[in-house]
Amino acid sequence: MKIHTNILKSVVLAGLIQGALTSCVDLEEAPKSFVSSDQFFKTQADAVAAVNAIYFRLNSTGQTPYHVLFSTGMDMMSDDVQPGPGATNADVRSQSVLSHSSTGLRVREIWQQHYDAINRANIAIDRIPTVNMDETLRTRLVLEAKFLRALYYFNLVRLYGDVPLVLHETTTLTPEDLYVERTPSEQVYQQIIQDLTDAHGLPNDTFGSGVKYTAADAGRATGGAARSLLAKVYLTRYDYANAIAKSSEVIEGPFGYGLFANYAQVFLPANKNGIEHIFSAQFEANADSHGNNQAMRSAPTGIPGLNGNFAEQPMPAVYGLYSAKDKRRDVTFITSIVSPANGQTYQLTTKDPVTGATKPNPHFNKWWDPAQAGNLAQSAANVPILRFSDVLLINAEAINEKDGPTAAAYASYNKVRQRAGLDDLTKGLTQAQFRDSLRVDRRLEFVFEYSRWFDLIRYKPLSGADSYLIKSLHAAGKTNASEKHYLYPLPQQELDNNPKLQGHQNPGW
Repeated sequence: MKIHTNILKSVVLAGLIQGALTSCVDLEEAPKSFVSSDQFFKTQADAVAAVNAIYFRLNSTGQTPYHVLFSTGMDMMSDDVQPGPGATNADVRSQSVLSHSSTGLRVREIWQQHYDAINRANIAIDRIPTVNMDETLRTRLVLEAKFLRALYYFNLVRLYGDVPLVLHETTTLTPEDLYVERTPSEQVYQQIIQDLTDAHGLPNDTFGSGVKYTAADAGRATGGAARSLLAKVYLTRYDYANAIAKSSEVIEGPFGYGLFANYAQVFLPANKNGIEHIFSAQFEANADSHGNNQAMRSAPTGIPGLNGNFAEQPMPAVYGLYSAKDKRRDVTFITSIVSPANGQTYQLTTKDPVTGATKPNPHFNKWWDPAQAGNLAQSAANVPILRFSDVLLINAEAINEKDGPTAAAYASYNKVRQRAGLDDLTKGLTQAQFRDSLRVDRRLEFVFEYSRWFDLIRYKPLSGADSYLIKSLHAAGKTNASEKHYLYPLPQQELDNNPKLQGHQNPGW
């Protein structure tokens, strides 16, 4: 079944998947109905629904990680994205200028939603092996759950550092089950690596050879996705040898991935789950409000026939980083728009605050759905979590960091540049020059795809006057950026509710 059309059927699990950690469940509520895991896991359909419920946390209606939450809770902290005039939420505006705190709503929501998803994965991993069902499907579903658990923990450990590692279903409300201490990040990473290694056994994408998913299962985790995410994990840990090995498996293996010829094709709904899309959050227009409303949030206001609210806009400098020949610029941004109501073209401009001159006012454009111009909240554009261009740049970066700018590093990097319409880089760059160039191209390739903050916090140097994060944010006008911002604070509500977390806040918070 297509997970983006049938995922909402899985909300019957809501009664059994709440409460991974303390504040994820309201102990004062008296539920009118409850489906226990003992009652639920009886049939093959139950097992499928349980795994669908894990995917549901990626991008369900409202602010979830890959549907707005990472933008308002993470991207806006970076040097790429800022609140637009339509962003009136005080918590969002505070986050964007690095004035957030442990009581911030986005800080808490990211934590809670990830642990809710992890508990769903734990339930599936523990319970599906007991279901009388097709053995091949049983194995696949457990591996999908492990892939998703790894993704959620990877996000958590990058954002919060040491986090509680919970690997089994929460079955009681005893302190032993509810109160879990922080686990060293090294141990969390080892579990992520193990889950993704196990998930290598998932089917491949339809582009390659061997065991394949059918089109009806588009969007599910695959063996190629597991290898790609593991390459990113190794790169994040500065394990360049393994990052090279794993990304090379994806590039050279039987998966059949490639780059779309045109950068615009990456984001058009007509091409979703295409040759470049290794793993994506799935959206569908007019299907129980499961559309991608980022198009509405980034679109201009006041255009007849458009319901844009301009809640998110580029930071001033990022548009200017693109050369005029870079084909990615006019896909990522628009500076004019045609009204679907009257056919007129409207120029998007603003006044320079210093000179008073009129200049272009770029708006993000990646999640535009031509079929939904009159209802931008229902864009069918998927959000890529892993793209093949990412794997190519992971490969190039890891090779350069380990061995310098070799021919293999140039080859992977230049494939991304060629698609962008840029000249190939040639031999002659130093390791530092290659690194600096690649970092710019990663930024331009993945603007507004929830990637920049994760890059900022992993790029060396990590401390001192030359800290990459601090220098980048200071250059963007966020002069209060400091080393404490490498990690989020632990949510105050979690500290208050869990005695084993009290006194263990991240440094500086």
